[in-house]
Amino acid sequence: MFEKASLAEAIKHLPKARILVLGDVMLDVFVWGRVNRISPEAPVPVVDVMDESQRLGGAANVVNNLVSLEAQVILAGVVGNDEIGKLLIKEVKKLGVDPAGLIIDEDRPTTVKTRIIAHSQQVVRVDKEKRQPLKENTIKQLLNFIEAHLNELDAILISDYAKGVICPSLIADLKVILKNKNILVTVDPKVKNIHLYKEMTLVTPNHYEAIQASGFNGITDVSEELIITAGKKLLAMLNSQAVLITRGEAGMSLFEKNGAITHIPAVAKKVYDVTGAGDTVIATLTAAWASGAKLKEAAILANLAAGIVVGEVGTATVSRNQLLQALT
Repeated sequence: MFEKASLAEAIKHLPKARILVLGDVMLDVFVWGRVNRISPEAPVPVVDVMDESQRLGGAANVVNNLVSLEAQVILAGVVGNDEIGKLLIKEVKKLGVDPAGLIIDEDRPTTVKTRIIAHSQQVVRVDKEKRQPLKENTIKQLLNFIEAHLNELDAILISDYAKGVICPSLIADLKVILKNKNILVTVDPKVKNIHLYKEMTLVTPNHYEAIQASGFNGITDVSEELIITAGKKLLAMLNSQAVLITRGEAGMSLFEKNGAITHIPAVAKKVYDVTGAGDTVIATLTAAWASGAKLKEAAILANLAAGIVVGEVGTATVSRNQLLQALT
């Protein structure tokens, strides 16, 4: 759909993008093991732990992706006054990102998702979190931080994992301070908060989220016609410039305010690990669009990046060099 030369040029300009990521930061912990028996105490597998690993998750994984693409990144989020919070701050610093925008909230723990995996299959996930909306004082601190950096930004990327950071009062006040500012606002949304994102520049729901958010609940047969209807309805409902629906093995569908609909086929030959793929999509799209690429070019690059991350076990990010190699 686009010449490889123009896509390569867009990749070249990714470091120009200046992006603030706002959202739910968390730590993803992976416990790797094997199962040889069932517990005598209950009909559950006993996992013999072989290894443990951890990586930045949620909005922090979006930041990780942007850093890998060499974009300029600022992070705004909330952590608890706990060991996981300290670790998360340390890991953000390691990326070369200033953790000053990570507000410490004494009343909530840092979100941790622990996945126990045996023989490449997830056995169970354990979440430690509090999902209530932020306190007024915490919201004020976040907004003050964002407002202090507005003149340095091309885009704000909202990473909503429904953990409480993205709440009505925060978004309402954010819209006020962004009024008349020439800043892109892209959103990886959750259905429960979809109404908050009216007038945002672009939202990137997956196909299940898009169908639910547009009012088609209980439908399991995701047809091409349903995707088109949902995309058009969401675009009108949110009055956004565009809606990008990610569709797994079916690729992506981009709906633009001018009426254009572009279907982008998936590029992954094999899918091993979809964890964090949505973070890669919105990070790549936002960085490309904010650094001067056309929206369709940015969407194609995001699709290309997604194809890379899902094709490798444990991969959470894509580099500019990987994108360039994938073009050839």
